[in-house]
Amino acid sequence: MKNVLVVGSLNMDFDVYMERRPLPGETVMAKNLKLVPGGKGANQAYALGKLGVKTAMVGAVGKDSFGQQMLENLHSVCVDTAGILVSETSETGKAFIEVEDNGQNSISVIAGANYEVDGKLIRENRHLFEAADVVVMQLEIPLPAVIEAAQLARECGKMVVIDPAPAKADFPAELYPLIDITKPNETELSVLTGMPTDTEEQVIAAARSLTAKGVGAVLVTLGGNGTMLVTNERLQTFPAYKVKAVDTTAAGDCFLAAFLSAFDGENYADAIDFAARASAIAVTRPGAQTSIPNCEEIQAFRVS
Repeated sequence: MKNVLVVGSLNMDFDVYMERRPLPGETVMAKNLKLVPGGKGANQAYALGKLGVKTAMVGAVGKDSFGQQMLENLHSVCVDTAGILVSETSETGKAFIEVEDNGQNSISVIAGANYEVDGKLIRENRHLFEAADVVVMQLEIPLPAVIEAAQLARECGKMVVIDPAPAKADFPAELYPLIDITKPNETELSVLTGMPTDTEEQVIAAARSLTAKGVGAVLVTLGGNGTMLVTNERLQTFPAYKVKAVDTTAAGDCFLAAFLSAFDGENYADAIDFAARASAIAVTRPGAQTSIPNCEEIQAFRVS
């Protein structure tokens, strides 16, 4: 994809590193705190820019130091931020991330300015939709804005990609026929469909329930078990690369961006392999946007 528009969230991540996350009522001593630019939308836009894809973003930050840092970080990889609203009334979104030694994390988000992304902001940036090959969205901004963006993208004849995170059980039915590609993990797939995803057969059934509703292709990321591609005509599983994870934050965002950077609209296999390599590198590094590799690193990646 030569030109991608990302419509989504921007958050400053407060990454707290600890041996394990505390149980209810328990205090655990943390090892370190890092502030890292994040937010699913910004992560995907940053990764696309770093991978050399012409990228623009529509979103919102506050008129504060965190917002300025977010914009500067996107500028560093040549992302067009003209579509990002700088709010006079809301603070930049924040995410508080507890990261365990095994790389697993828990995330709490304060949306802040992200909730100012609305239909008006979407329509004001119609020119960015018209210029794009593909429009990518997530669910950290209000759902009406996601619907508006998907409808406008379809009106402009663009590919629509939705990363359904955080997953919502009340996902709007009218969105499904607008989606060319969606990328849930197995937990998100279960929330979206209300179906179990504990076995391969259950994952397939849940994914096919989405294609039955009009979704073009479902890419289910299965962690160490790889990625499953489900369409009306195709079912295929692709392996993951085994690495020692340090921090899984933004691994899914990195995967989706790398996939789109390599996807020609038809060849899923090579694009998924490229994405698997990218996310394997990302989980060996701390932080969200700080973990994203460049093309040379992905191409040189080898499992030792």
